[in-house]
Amino acid sequence: MLRKLIVAFLGHVDHGKTSIQDAIRESTVVEREAGKITQHVGASIVPQETIVRICGPLLGDTKLSIPGFLMIDTPGHQAFTNLRKRGGSIADIAVVVIDINEGFMPQTIESIEILKTSKTPFIVAANKIDIIPGYQSKPGFSVIKNIQMQQEKVVETIEKKTYEIVGRLSELGIQSERFDRIDDYTKQVGIVPISAKTREGLPELLMVLAGLAQKYLETGLQVDTRGPAKGTILEVKEEKGLGTTIDVIIFEGSLNINDTIVVGTLDEPLVTKVKALLEPMPLSEMRDKKSKFKRIKKVEAAAGVKISAQTFEGVIAGMPLRACAQEDIGKIKAEINKEIQEVLTKTDPEGIIVKADTLGSLEALVNLLRQEGIKIKKASIGNITKKDYVDAETNYEKDPMLAIILGFNVTYDQKEKPEKVGIIIENIIYKLIDEFKLWQEEQRKKGESRELDFITRPFKLEFLKNYVFRQSNPAIIGVEVLAGTAKSNKEIMNAKGHTLSRIRAMQHEKTSINEATKGMQIAVSLDRVTVGRQINEGDYFYSVIQEQEFIKLKKLAQYLAEDERKVLKEIAMIMREESPVWGV
Repeated sequence: MLRKLIVAFLGHVDHGKTSIQDAIRESTVVEREAGKITQHVGASIVPQETIVRICGPLLGDTKLSIPGFLMIDTPGHQAFTNLRKRGGSIADIAVVVIDINEGFMPQTIESIEILKTSKTPFIVAANKIDIIPGYQSKPGFSVIKNIQMQQEKVVETIEKKTYEIVGRLSELGIQSERFDRIDDYTKQVGIVPISAKTREGLPELLMVLAGLAQKYLETGLQVDTRGPAKGTILEVKEEKGLGTTIDVIIFEGSLNINDTIVVGTLDEPLVTKVKALLEPMPLSEMRDKKSKFKRIKKVEAAAGVKISAQTFEGVIAGMPLRACAQEDIGKIKAEINKEIQEVLTKTDPEGIIVKADTLGSLEALVNLLRQEGIKIKKASIGNITKKDYVDAETNYEKDPMLAIILGFNVTYDQKEKPEKVGIIIENIIYKLIDEFKLWQEEQRKKGESRELDFITRPFKLEFLKNYVFRQSNPAIIGVEVLAGTAKSNKEIMNAKGHTLSRIRAMQHEKTSINEATKGMQIAVSLDRVTVGRQINEGDYFYSVIQEQEFIKLKKLAQYLAEDERKVLKEIAMIMREESPVWGV
């Protein structure tokens, strides 16, 4: 038999994911949501008769074979990652909701990247057409007819905004077009203009979903509901009178009261028995506190169900759930453990440390990091711990570029963090990756700039007139640092490139110093020279730089000060008087 189509709604916060579903449910979930932003993952059943009623004449002679939709609403920051099963997503298709006026936002991009990774087909709902300046809603007409009846300027704005979405999708490697202009949905993603507020475009959205399901997805909807249930945990909750419950999407088989279930945890898979099954009423929403639930004895795929059991200790979102016979517990525990370990141990001998709040989030993060060619030494669930710090600090000795922990929706103790370890925490995966790349670039630059500590840097001195304190053995004279930083124990040369002496010591205002910066007037002690012979008042001295050092300095020139770069050019010109290809 065919199960319901599992439809996930994704997109940036406040672009209208819940509002569109409210329009389908004819409910007001969004009005009761804190801040009108979805706080929990929810699911609701849309029966076949609701789809037929909303679509009306658009369906024509088409008879729906699918029994309805199971709509899943996702908070923007979690975007779909917990809707996982081994090898992909439990969602058959997704709707990416984009405010046509605002266009692409960070979570829009994240949603699409994750959909691409999980190979989940999707369509775009270009929401809020009703707030385009000058738009006049005309009930009773199709959304395309309604657009055609707008003033020319409004039509132009809608076309412009639609093709901005087409352009951004193209940048992400996805071809798209407005739904009524598509010939082949296997090659292009459909964009449906819609207004959740006026309900324009709602029939077209459901028609496209139903049409795609019946044309391309029917094989995947074939399910044997007689088998044991397979599901994924969306959320773990404390419910008054029930204790700890789990909201689960059952995507295969059936589940009964008193069935034995095996649930994934970070330790040994948990074995428990179902005490109660609670199903939201049709067109109700699982996460809504005012939703009505009915106690049921059995649930069949595809469905969202709340489960109460003997215990759910250690259970977290994103974990797999399986029903099984008593004799199969060992086998199912091994399968679930293997599925979890595939995410947690799919690591490299060397790489960064990755933490996430749920198994689904971790899997999505790991997959996207691997697409970027980023090596991962350790991937685990939960907040950052001292053990994670130790692992990251160990990386520093081998490669400072790997001494970092990336955290998705987790916390850490700033006081415990070692100085050498980097931490990046984000609640948008692609932002986390972008920030990591910036961090790596900064570390690379720091590493390169540290190389300058082992190279003689360019500096230039002027022998001040009337500042001869001793003529020789050693000569002690007054100089001004014209550029760079003069350091003791460095050799100096004259303007002809002849090495003169080594700076034995330096004093500034009768205090011994090891280095002197631009603008300082200091006394220097020089051996092997006599004032009036090798050196004279008014002479310029330069740091002696070996040819190989000069070649390195050229590569690291971005880390030199402007005055140092000028002196480096002077030194090169001096040396090339005798050797034209010096430093080339």
